Amino acid sequence: MSGATIDRRGLLGAGVAATIGIAGQAMAQGAVLAPGVSKADLAAALKAMRAVVGDAWVAGDAESLRPWSKSYTPDPTGRHAPVGAVAPDNVEQVQAILKIANQYRQPLWPVSTGKNMGYGSTTTAAPGQIILDLKRMNRILSVDTELCTALVEPGVTYQQMRDYLDEHNIPLWIDVPTVGPIVGPVGNTLDRGVGYTPYGEHFMVQCGMEVVMANGDILKTGMGSTKNPSAWQAFKWGYGPYLDGIFTQSNFGVVTKMGLWLMPAPPVYKPLVVRHKKMEDVARITDAMRPLRIAGIVPNVVLMMGAAYQLAMFHRRGEVTTKPAQVSDEEIAQFAAQHDLGMWNTYIALYGTPAQVAESERIIRGAFAAIDGDVMTQEQMKDNPWFHHHATLMRGGLSLEEVGLARWKGAGGGLAWFAPVAPAKGSETQGQIDLAKQILARHGFDYTAAFAVGMRELHHIIALLYDKSDPAEEKRADDCYRELVTGFGDRGWCSYRTGVHAMDLVAAQYGDTNRAVNAAIKQALDPNHILAPGKSGIA
Repeated sequence: MSGATIDRRGLLGAGVAATIGIAGQAMAQGAVLAPGVSKADLAAALKAMRAVVGDAWVAGDAESLRPWSKSYTPDPTGRHAPVGAVAPDNVEQVQAILKIANQYRQPLWPVSTGKNMGYGSTTTAAPGQIILDLKRMNRILSVDTELCTALVEPGVTYQQMRDYLDEHNIPLWIDVPTVGPIVGPVGNTLDRGVGYTPYGEHFMVQCGMEVVMANGDILKTGMGSTKNPSAWQAFKWGYGPYLDGIFTQSNFGVVTKMGLWLMPAPPVYKPLVVRHKKMEDVARITDAMRPLRIAGIVPNVVLMMGAAYQLAMFHRRGEVTTKPAQVSDEEIAQFAAQHDLGMWNTYIALYGTPAQVAESERIIRGAFAAIDGDVMTQEQMKDNPWFHHHATLMRGGLSLEEVGLARWKGAGGGLAWFAPVAPAKGSETQGQIDLAKQILARHGFDYTAAFAVGMRELHHIIALLYDKSDPAEEKRADDCYRELVTGFGDRGWCSYRTGVHAMDLVAAQYGDTNRAVNAAIKQALDPNHILAPGKSGIA
C-alpha cells in the first residue's frame, strides 16, 4: 500500500515558507561559523542549495531561522543556534545537498521532524551548522498487513501513521513516545528512544534502512541491497557485519528510509497502575518488577512515575509550594494524595487472550500484595487524568500532555532530560535519588523524575525543569546538568541519551577507546566531517 503525503509547506509551520523565501536570501548576521568556513563559503553553499530545492526551502538569516533556533534545553551562550536550514523533498536532493556541503566544507545537522523536546529540538551540537530538515520527506512507502511491517521516510509522524492505519482499517498498533503526534518513528528510533507497548524498544523493532552516505552513495542495510529485496522489512541482519546500529546516535550517514515492525492489535488490553505511598518503596517496586519483565509476564516497558513528575504535567509549582527551596517530599505527598496519586505510580499493561490476561494479572497482584502495592484498574481510577494518559500510551495512543512539564516553573519553557542507566535492581535506586536531589538542590531545582524498567535495565528519567526566560536560571540549569552528568558518571550511572548541550561531556564518560573507535569510523565514512560534527561527541 502506498501512503498519501501531507502538505509539505504545512510541515514547516504556518507562514514560515513564505518568510524563508524572502529572508533566506541573506546569510544570518553575526552567526558563529564552523571551523574553516568563511562567510563567503556559507553564502555560496546556501545559494547552491536554493538552486536544488528552491528559494522557499532555504533559510539563512536570524528571522527566518527562528523555527529551527528554539530549544527547551539550556544554551546560555547561544552556541547551539544553526546558521541555515534546507528542506529537501527527496533522496536525490539530499545527495545534491551533501555534494554542496562537501564542496564548501559546510557541516549539516540532519533532523526528521525536529521535535526532540528536552534534547535540543533542531539546534545543533556545535556552532556553524545548516539544518538538513527532512520533514518534507514524509511518505509512507508501504505497509504489509501480513508481516505487520511498514517502510517510511523520516518526515512521517506517528500521527500520520495512526491516521493511515485507521483510514485503511488496518488492525495494527504503533508504539509512540510521550509526544507522539508531532514526532516520528525514524528520528525517535535513531536516537534510541522508547515507547510503552510490548514494541516499546524502538530500535529492536526497526528492520532495514536506506542511508545516504556523506559522499552521496546510497546504502541499504540488511536485506535491502539484494536483488528484489522482498525480505528487507522481515529479516534484520542480512549478511556480514550488522550495520544499522552504527547509524543510531551517530553522524555517519543520513537515514532516508526505515523499516518498522508493527504490533497486531491484541484481543484484550488491560491497563493497571500500582500505587505506593513512600519514596523509599522504589527499591521494592524495582525488585518485584524485574522478574515479571524478564519472564515476559509484564510485556511492556514499565514506568514508575514519581509524584512530582506526574503533578508537573498538569499543575504548576506554585500550587504545590510557595518556598524557593527544593520542593519537599512532604509537600509533594500532600498534594499528590489530594489528586489520587501515590508517591510512586507504576503503570503496567496486559495484552492477549482473556485467559492470558487473567493469569498474568493474578501473578502481578500476588507480587505487589507482598510489598503493599495498591493495584488499581481503569474502572477504579475512573477519570484520573494521569491514569488516562498512561493507559493511552500503553496502547500506542497519541498524547501531548507531557508538554505541560515545561510550564512547571512558569511560561519560560525550560526542560532538559537527564537519563542515566543502571541494572534493574532495587539496590541501584535510592543512591541515585539521593545524589540527584543533592545536585538539583545545590543549583535550586526540584527532583521531578521517574524510573523505567526495561528487560534488565533501569532508566532514571530526570526532568530538569527551569525558567528559560531567566538568563541566570538558564546558566544554573546548564551547570546543574553538567554536574549531574559527571556526578552520576563517577558512580557508573551514565546517560544513554542526552541533548545537544552535553553530548561531548556524556561521551567523555564512556572513555577514550570508545571515542577513538567512533572517530575512526567517522573519518572513514565522512572525511570532510560535514555530517553533524559533535553529535554524540563525535567530531
